[in-house]
Amino acid sequence: MGQTTSIQGNTQAAVAMTVVGTLTAVSATISHYPVYGGQAVRYAVAAVILLFVAWLRDRGAPAVRGPLWQWPLIALLAATGLAGFNVCIVEGTRYTSPATIGTVVGSVPIVLAIAAPLMDGRRPARRTVAAATVVTAGAGVANGLGGGGLTGLLLALGALAGEVCFSLLAIPLLPRLGAVRVSAYSAAAAVPMLLAAGLVADGTGVVRPPTWGEAAGFAYLSLVVTAGAFILWYDALGRIGADRAGLFAGLIPVSAVVTTMVLGLRTPGMGELAGALLVGLGVVLGLTRSADRPLAVAAAAHHHDPAHDEAGNKDHTDHDHDHVYRRVIPKDPADQRI
Repeated sequence: MGQTTSIQGNTQAAVAMTVVGTLTAVSATISHYPVYGGQAVRYAVAAVILLFVAWLRDRGAPAVRGPLWQWPLIALLAATGLAGFNVCIVEGTRYTSPATIGTVVGSVPIVLAIAAPLMDGRRPARRTVAAATVVTAGAGVANGLGGGGLTGLLLALGALAGEVCFSLLAIPLLPRLGAVRVSAYSAAAAVPMLLAAGLVADGTGVVRPPTWGEAAGFAYLSLVVTAGAFILWYDALGRIGADRAGLFAGLIPVSAVVTTMVLGLRTPGMGELAGALLVGLGVVLGLTRSADRPLAVAAAAHHHDPAHDEAGNKDHTDHDHDHVYRRVIPKDPADQRI
């Protein structure tokens, strides 16, 4: 089961980040739509789709009533990993180049390779950290490294923090809610936050009826880049852990380059091709550990009555994926630690 889980998790993480990488090229179709309003529309449509999927899966089951602590955590996830990330990206481009932002955010594999194990009570794996460094270097080369002032750098760091929170804050929620509901609730919570930012930036013009081209772009971004990629990514976190999944974040700039080339927008340069090669080498390096020893996110630290949670409510843990979110202890801990 461990090897199958690892292969599926690697595949899901790779597909999710490849899909997210197409966002840059596809976003050109909505470039004239108010930015924050457009993101609010994207997440609103995705939330409706995800909630419908959750309803289909849970028909006939008792209503989900989790512990109270999960709702502030979902709001924090939405505020940092979705709304805050988008605000930092949009505002950051006013002060620095997209290459600088892409390079800073591209360092997320290193942050996850170190922070995720520490959250799980483990020491970071030497090979994973080394692989994340190679992936980050590749992402930087593919993005063009860039430059800019202090304000732009700080906003880029804010975007990096949001990207990290998008994964790490979801880890405690996944065992109970599952990938679909975490995706749905966080997307829904981000909508009013982005609308508020849009009202400040664009006033009453924060939203408007989209053109047919914009509607097609929003449909792709909502259904594929948001709903589809979110589910794949969050399920991958439970199967292989955030530290290993983070390696695949380096595929985002690579996918962006390939998508741009496929759509005929421009031809990639030598730097972008070299960066893509480095990313590939880093991912391979990080995945050459024994496949039968996957690292998974931590499960709940206590045992509880299977019929009731700690608040006395009925327990609605996502049992379909519960085995995925339990920690797997390596056979040789020394091989996995620094």
